[in-house]
Amino acid sequence: MTSESIIAIDAMSGDLGAEVVVHAVKKCLDKESNLHIILVGKEKELSSLVTQIIGKESRIEIKNATEIVNMSELPTEALRRKKNSSMRVAIDLLKMGNAHACVSAGNTGALMATAKFVLKMLPEIDRPAIIAGLPAVGGTIHMLDLGANTISNEEQLFQFALMGSIVATDISNILRPRIALLNIGVEDTKGHDTVKAAANLLSSSSLNYVGFIEGSKILSGKADVIVTDGFTGNIALKTMEGTAKHFMKFLNTSINRDWFSKFQGIFVKPILKRLSLEMDSRHYNGASLVGLNGIVIKSHGDADSYSFQRAIETALVEVKNQMPQQIKKLLEQEKI
Repeated sequence: MTSESIIAIDAMSGDLGAEVVVHAVKKCLDKESNLHIILVGKEKELSSLVTQIIGKESRIEIKNATEIVNMSELPTEALRRKKNSSMRVAIDLLKMGNAHACVSAGNTGALMATAKFVLKMLPEIDRPAIIAGLPAVGGTIHMLDLGANTISNEEQLFQFALMGSIVATDISNILRPRIALLNIGVEDTKGHDTVKAAANLLSSSSLNYVGFIEGSKILSGKADVIVTDGFTGNIALKTMEGTAKHFMKFLNTSINRDWFSKFQGIFVKPILKRLSLEMDSRHYNGASLVGLNGIVIKSHGDADSYSFQRAIETALVEVKNQMPQQIKKLLEQEKI
């Protein structure tokens, strides 16, 4: 592997525009001397933004792409009709070996479909999965699948667990991540046949499988990797995000209810501020599309510059650790 890490960035697809992306790129270049960025999108607009925000920088290249994939666009339409979109060109650069990873804040379905079509899957992996880090007791947990596959069989759940273990090791530096299957109970008799069969596969593998985990324990810190199908995972993720937002709203309402509550609030505000920072979803931005024959990172569509910076940094970690190669190696060991 070369000492230089080259990241291709779809600069046009996010909700907040290319300016946010360029600000994020500046922060990353300031931190990483061996980072090279290829900004993909409308050349004139990107050149102007780079000049204004960064100035002259030899480690930035701009690749022109005339089209943008809209958030509401069907994945099949984007794949078939927009071959010169910023998303497609960025993934093509990865395929051709001109970049080591791709980052996009665009349409998730279109990104997944395009990446799978262009890059193909790793050997022995049936389907890609979306994995992301979440704040938990004692650190970070990694959960997958978060929406790529609505239905998964036991072998696919096993593959997700294997890929999740590599991600947890690379991103969170956990040597033997504890893996749990999301279920409606922790007893062996609970759950449908697929999750029971997946548990049997994991129990007979070299992975550090710790059993079933219930939804109420996802953030408990009892597991480092939580595995489920994309339908359940996406619902669980959005339920947690919504609960956290509403909790903060309820808390603020309670603090501002009357003068005595406001007085008490003076003493708890420093604690709440620290809690808010620890739970800040921007810090965990950058979901990996694992299982592909290449590194693709999905940023939130509404990511600000700090949030997008975190997505680029996630890509950089995966490049340095050669994540697809690690997954291949573990697949060969497990012989699934």
